[in-house]
Amino acid sequence: MLYYNVRPMPHDHSHDHAHHHGHVHSHGPATPHPAQPAPWSILRMTVTARLAAALAVSAALWAVVLVAMR
Repeated sequence: MLYYNVRPMPHDHSHDHAHHHGHVHSHGPATPHPAQPAPWSILRMTVTARLAAALAVSAALWAVVLVAMR
């Protein structure tokens, strides 16, 4: 695992001010937002659909390579 900038950076403003965004959050940090269903997932595709998608992506990438070589 890579860790960039592990030390806190100094800054000159306070974090204890109230945020007003026009809506109220009724949950605390211990109760996060509920999970939302993903509209699309490769894990829900059938093996045949995955192979077809892989072939389509491969063909598109080869088309880019061939056009670039002209």
